[in-house]
Amino acid sequence: MPDGADGAPALTCLREPHFRGGAVRPERGVIFEETRLGGAFLVDLEPRPDDRGFFARTFCQREFAARGLQALVAQANVGHSRRKGTVRGMHFQFPPQGEAKLVRVTRGAVLDVIVDMRPESPTYLGHVAVTLSADDRRALYVPDRFAHGYQTLEDDTETWYQTSAFYAPEAEGGVSPLDPRLALPWPLPVSAISAKDAGWPPLDRAEDEVRRRMAV
Repeated sequence: MPDGADGAPALTCLREPHFRGGAVRPERGVIFEETRLGGAFLVDLEPRPDDRGFFARTFCQREFAARGLQALVAQANVGHSRRKGTVRGMHFQFPPQGEAKLVRVTRGAVLDVIVDMRPESPTYLGHVAVTLSADDRRALYVPDRFAHGYQTLEDDTETWYQTSAFYAPEAEGGVSPLDPRLALPWPLPVSAISAKDAGWPPLDRAEDEVRRRMAV
């Protein structure tokens, strides 16, 4: 088997995933575990350790496509937050510029929260919250037509995420991360939030447009 760029054995994307204990685990690939919101997945690494440390794949088009997930990467972004308790969200793009995201933390930790904004979904307006940290190297796959946001749990936290579509200001949307109707479980007092995010409307004012523009 040929070596990878760092001298580790190269990893080949497998076309057929293997199933172990309910999670989809491609050998020497990434591990997918679906959340209670259909189409949203926790994505864990399957490291290959040796005396230097380990090597692991974080993304493979074939493995994501095999699960019916968006496998095209249009952009990748880094977000840095200086203060613990910072809230960012709840963001989305309306179709046809909808974007899926693969979110991970490269420094610090966050509580990452997603909300199902698909009007036809049985889990419409349901949310999932998961801790992502640089230590656990876990990622969250966020389908398009979901709102996404997070709160930092440590100072100087950095998030890194891939998106399946280009940023489209004309399609940008959001709902208030502090909306009592959504009751999102932010664990800390909010130490920082942008004026833009603080200005997103509550769902009671946004829902008619959301339902209309998010419809399949």
